[in-house]
Amino acid sequence: MSAVPQQELPRPGGFPEIRYKRYLPKIGPSGFALFTGITLMCTVGLYRVGQGTLERRELEREKVWSRLHLIPMLQAEVDRDTYRREVAAKARDAETMKDVADWKDEPVYNSKRYNAKTFMTTP
Repeated sequence: MSAVPQQELPRPGGFPEIRYKRYLPKIGPSGFALFTGITLMCTVGLYRVGQGTLERRELEREKVWSRLHLIPMLQAEVDRDTYRREVAAKARDAETMKDVADWKDEPVYNSKRYNAKTFMTTP
């Protein structure tokens, strides 16, 4: 007796779907939106850096020019202070040497050219 083999068939209505993918909900912006946002932020940031560089250059230029214009005034102040100190030193020397008969207030060096003193003594 040979029995006829019975083929195994799907149940009525079929088998359920096999889940081989992850079905996650779409959360957050898309890749294109992220790329566009990052590109925009980098562009704005580089623009701001460039503007800051221009501002810093302008401030440096202004500082250099202000120093250049202040040099004559500062040099005049130094010259006035040097002259005041030399007059005071000559007056002290004259007061100290008033009892010496042949003392003259002459330059130490044999030159008619003005040489500023390299150091000043304090009284």
